Amino acid sequence: MRILGIETSCDETGIAIFDDEKGLLAHELYSQVKLHADYGGVVPELASRDHVKKTIPLIKEALATAGLTPADLDGVAYTAGPGLVGALLVGATIGRSLAYAWNLPAVAVHHMEGHLLAPMLEEQPPEFPFVALLVSGGHTMMVDVKGIGEYEILGESVDDAAGEAFDKTAKLMGLDYPGGPLLSKLAEKGNAGRFKFPRPMTDRPGLDFSFSGLKTFTANTIRDNGDDEQTRADIAYAFQEAVVDTLAIKCKRALKQTGYKRLVIAGGVSANKHLRAQLETMMTNLKGEVFYPRTEFCTDNGAMIAYAGMQRLKNNETMDLGVKAHPRWPIDQLKPIADKEA
Repeated sequence: MRILGIETSCDETGIAIFDDEKGLLAHELYSQVKLHADYGGVVPELASRDHVKKTIPLIKEALATAGLTPADLDGVAYTAGPGLVGALLVGATIGRSLAYAWNLPAVAVHHMEGHLLAPMLEEQPPEFPFVALLVSGGHTMMVDVKGIGEYEILGESVDDAAGEAFDKTAKLMGLDYPGGPLLSKLAEKGNAGRFKFPRPMTDRPGLDFSFSGLKTFTANTIRDNGDDEQTRADIAYAFQEAVVDTLAIKCKRALKQTGYKRLVIAGGVSANKHLRAQLETMMTNLKGEVFYPRTEFCTDNGAMIAYAGMQRLKNNETMDLGVKAHPRWPIDQLKPIADKEA
């Protein structure tokens, strides 16, 4: 089975073709970072317009790379939510229309399920069940994953997501957009111990997250200590350390609560080297395993949508001719798949 995957939930146009026997046949990605940089954040209208321009050309490139024609495909998967409604509608409209024109089944994919299943694209995928930490610019949540579609949200952010907190804090520090990766790079020059930031919501039971207070703490620290280059690096180090420690503490708590020995981290922030190193050390001490996608599949991409869509199509889930987008779509509302083998 060969599936075309289309991802247009925010500011990246991702197209991929996945074969259930040969694996990933093509993977095309266009980032709108330069388009939104002057505004310091994603402008929804500009994002939608750019998806309109880029999606069809990237689909043609993917087919050419794979050496395929539409007749060689068995289905079309597209992101239907959550995300920016205009951007979602571009991918959903194109995906559903092409499926109709090519006489193929179409399936709407949940963006976060795509991230959650992205580690399945690797040579050594995790087995079910596991705890998943989904961390990106728009979401931070801890999920009990018993199988595909069998998701229980154990905790989530009550305000800013971890990636959002990185970007907003970077903006406070005068870094360019997108600031998260730049903040992490600046933190590499920082000194440990000069500043101590709080680990929010770790002193109370539960698995919810809150990162907005760290922004205020950072702003106050900058105000009280100046903003020379070394001070900014030291503050960046302390901020990153606080976020990573918080995520690790919550992961350990979730693993203890579920009794699982496998942890999956996915989403844009899962590419953070410091986070990966700390979770790897933690899981080694717990005699468990941690899994994550390769760096190129941490951010939004078509490969994860093609893979997730394939699992749904194999479960005989298809869309009617209606074009629907769900800017808000709780992951625990998805239908479970009877066969848990991914």
